[in-house]
Amino acid sequence: MALADRQSLMAGLLIGLGACGFLALGGLPGAIIFAFGLVGVVLSGTLLYTGKAGVMTDIPALVKIWLWNVVGCILLGLLVVAIGGEMGERAQTVVAGRLAQGPWRSLIRAIGCGLIIDIAVWLYRSTKSIVPVLFGVPLFIVCGFYHSIADVVYLVAAWKWDSAILWYYPIIVIGNYIGCNVRRVLLPETNK
Repeated sequence: MALADRQSLMAGLLIGLGACGFLALGGLPGAIIFAFGLVGVVLSGTLLYTGKAGVMTDIPALVKIWLWNVVGCILLGLLVVAIGGEMGERAQTVVAGRLAQGPWRSLIRAIGCGLIIDIAVWLYRSTKSIVPVLFGVPLFIVCGFYHSIADVVYLVAAWKWDSAILWYYPIIVIGNYIGCNVRRVLLPETNK
């Protein structure tokens, strides 16, 4: 396995751990503890789809990062399934709420998340301060925005098939991509 693949898998595991923390605690405490995932990604330099979508122009490489991120989150989602109990029940509630939003609201919520994550990572890269990450992650969660990588944990942990996932998940991936590229369009000189 190539280094980039391992870094992408690790980023998926880190975001997956943050998502598990959210499932364990819920609410604002869960949103705050979720930040562990993105803090881990930026401090370790691992490759996260929403951390790279606003700076990478190599779409096949970005898709590969996304794929390995998804694998990492599938593993954490399966861990939640194996544990069972309240985390799985909370995942079912999260997934039902997301699917009930419909395509357009889901797209808008995903764009919001992509925008916040891209700005948080950009500010980290610019300042080497984790403060933007510590605030950015809870911000996207309390706003009700959707993160395409973390959502894999919720979808797997819910352990319930729904055909709406077929429209939902691609919309979230695309929405995150759009949101991650707002800064690139508005401030192209910051794209590093």
